[in-house]
Amino acid sequence: MTGHTFIFQIFVYLTAAVLSVPLAKKLGLGSVLGYLMAGILIGPSALKLVGDAEKNALHVGEFGVVMMLFLVGLELRPAMIWRLRKAIVGMGGLQLGITTVMISFFLLMTGQTSTQAMASGLILSLSSTAIALQMLKEKNRLQSDGGQNSFSVLLFQDIAVIPILAFLPLLSPVTEHETPASSGVASLIDALPFWGQTFVVLSAVIIIVLCGRYAMTPVFRLIARTRLRELFTAVSLLLVVGITLVMTWVGLSPALGTFLAGVVLAQNEYRHELESEIEPFKGLLLGLFFIAVGVSIDFRLVSEHSRMIVSAVPAYILIKFIVLFAIGRFSRMCLDNTLLFAFVLSQGGEFAFVLTSFAAHGRILSAEYANLLNAVVALSMTATPVLMLINERLIRPNCGTLEIADTPSEGIDTSHPVIIAGFGKVGSIIGRFLRANGQKATYLDIDPDNVELLRKMGLKVFYGDASRADLLKAAGAETAKILVIAVDNPDNTLEIAETARKHFPHLSILARTSGWNDSHELMDMGIHDVYLETLDSSLRMASDVLVKMGYRSYQVRNAARTFRKHDEQYLRELSDHRHDRDLFIREAKLRIKTLEQILVREFEDIGKNKDLGWDVSSMIDEFDESTNDDR
Repeated sequence: MTGHTFIFQIFVYLTAAVLSVPLAKKLGLGSVLGYLMAGILIGPSALKLVGDAEKNALHVGEFGVVMMLFLVGLELRPAMIWRLRKAIVGMGGLQLGITTVMISFFLLMTGQTSTQAMASGLILSLSSTAIALQMLKEKNRLQSDGGQNSFSVLLFQDIAVIPILAFLPLLSPVTEHETPASSGVASLIDALPFWGQTFVVLSAVIIIVLCGRYAMTPVFRLIARTRLRELFTAVSLLLVVGITLVMTWVGLSPALGTFLAGVVLAQNEYRHELESEIEPFKGLLLGLFFIAVGVSIDFRLVSEHSRMIVSAVPAYILIKFIVLFAIGRFSRMCLDNTLLFAFVLSQGGEFAFVLTSFAAHGRILSAEYANLLNAVVALSMTATPVLMLINERLIRPNCGTLEIADTPSEGIDTSHPVIIAGFGKVGSIIGRFLRANGQKATYLDIDPDNVELLRKMGLKVFYGDASRADLLKAAGAETAKILVIAVDNPDNTLEIAETARKHFPHLSILARTSGWNDSHELMDMGIHDVYLETLDSSLRMASDVLVKMGYRSYQVRNAARTFRKHDEQYLRELSDHRHDRDLFIREAKLRIKTLEQILVREFEDIGKNKDLGWDVSSMIDEFDESTNDDR
């Protein structure tokens, strides 16, 4: 079976991921913990299905982290980085400095040498960008105040990896001539004097920025003209791999290089195409990385030093939590966001594995100590989804905090009969129309930038998560009559509706929906005032098409009114059949035919015969997705 070892390893890794990740997600633990569980399951401590391949898998998986940072860079705008500069430098610098000092002091007290303590403090001060960002995205908290500050600290940490790599050799007890392995990465500039190394490094960074700014657009345009998608995929991967190699050759972090390239390309017209091409590879390689981390946990070593590990992991998480919590409160974040900030960053980071390897090669840390450090980091990463779950399920609902972006002395006006959750594209139009007609409302929104902008425009908008009962109560839900849910995320809509129905059953709820699936789920809760966000604008556009084709305006208006009336009626009627696919399709076809006949008859009555159709394909696609979810 030796010839098939590689294929067998691939089979084992994929099988473990396919089995473990859905189970972890089903239990609400998140995909990261699922991958880690998969690695532990197939590792030497359990089923022993992998041999020495886990080291290679870890190195390959680290490329997933590089890709992730490239995609994060693509999502950024220079204006956003400038806006977050205080949080990046201030909070990030405080976190790194204080955590390093506290962990180093703690290790000195336990008998470690000053060199080991300093190196360990720097390594353990980092948090996992991959885990934190993925957890924030899964919990839909990335845009919250805690999520934005977490991102800022992570960004500072990723950049700080470079000076840490430069600083660690200064702690090495061996001379420069004895440490060919300590370079770890073969740098082409090692033989150059300091000024020469600086010149080469700066030149490499400038070349990446200039190429990303000016050269890549013509290249992408040329590739796009070939209409070969696989070629665009190859160029996208070549770009990331090429930047990684250049950064490696000049002795810098590949993660920083690809992140920088992503930021430069954020304004590129082909940004979305780049994202769609690289995203699947990033997800697959990140999964491989986390599985390899799970495999690499040496439980034999853990059992031999079980007392030390059992005390070290909680102590490590607690130290980071205390530092992060203090920084959060010092930065005047509300308690809810501070808890999110502290919990999501309280683990070790993926770069810790790289730094411990680097430190072990330089004999700063012994091989056994480096393995124990890796075990502590890996176990802390494993604990993060559980800690986040505890925060979400136990602490957050009972902490009684409000996410209000204003001074504590200013409460929410509770006298308004209408509460609007989500003051974006839809909610703002609703609010403006109500105000124009003399009706005041309380506005809630979870986007801090949007809240700040609207407040500058004179609107009293409050920052908060409307799916929380305490915030709705503070917004006056006990005395209000109507709750308008205008958020643009269907999952958030359902959460807000569920909270409102449970705690404030007297409220009349009007909800914005994106399609038939979430409309039916709201109806199952007993909420029947649902509004498809695209229905009115689509009917207006279709009406204008008919008018431009020569139809009379009043005919078109009548047809649109009839279509809307029956479409909303069918939405409610078909809700009862959505779990039976065959019956649903049969009933949908019947209603489509009926509506076509009604519209044709209306046009015939006024002397204009024109068949109007109703495209059911999108509705059936939504039904299929809903059925699969229910299964």
